[in-house]
Amino acid sequence: MNRLIPATTLKYSDSIRNSAFDAISPVLEATGGLTLSQLSNLTGLEGSTIQNWIKRGWVPSTKGKKYSERQILRILLINMLRGAMKLENIIKLMTYINGDVEDTSDDIIEETLLYNSLCRIIFTVEEESAFDSNSVRNLVAREIENAADSIKDEHKLKKAMFVMVMAYRSACIKSEMEETLTDILNEMEKTD
Repeated sequence: MNRLIPATTLKYSDSIRNSAFDAISPVLEATGGLTLSQLSNLTGLEGSTIQNWIKRGWVPSTKGKKYSERQILRILLINMLRGAMKLENIIKLMTYINGDVEDTSDDIIEETLLYNSLCRIIFTVEEESAFDSNSVRNLVAREIENAADSIKDEHKLKKAMFVMVMAYRSACIKSEMEETLTDILNEMEKTD
């Protein structure tokens, strides 16, 4: 299987299983941020899409020409969900979790911890084929319990993370369905 780290074009490896953002953070530390083209390559998003999200206030505004860790994390989180949710609902969900995009004081959870936690849950769901809602709820509860000292509102976060994991997996399933449908349609065209 050719697994990717969620919301990126980077290949999954067991070394980043517990901290997916570690695949990105060394580059940020070395360069002081990512350029728009680097961020576009990392996420598979068009540069204009990224700039639009910033313009709309969905991602913290840039300071200079490089994108910071905080901006990259928000873009990854939005990108992770957009295959199954409307952008406006993603932003409402992100606001539910972490309030004002420019203000970290109202955050329930730091976004690196949120991203890494979601990735760990997603990797486990994929490995164990545990896509039923009870399994996902249990994985979310366990993940939150392990990070309880770093979370301000566990109840809100449990609900939000459940939605996020289910949305991500739904988008993956939809993508698999569309690939198979395309194969069927191509086969049908060849026989006509």
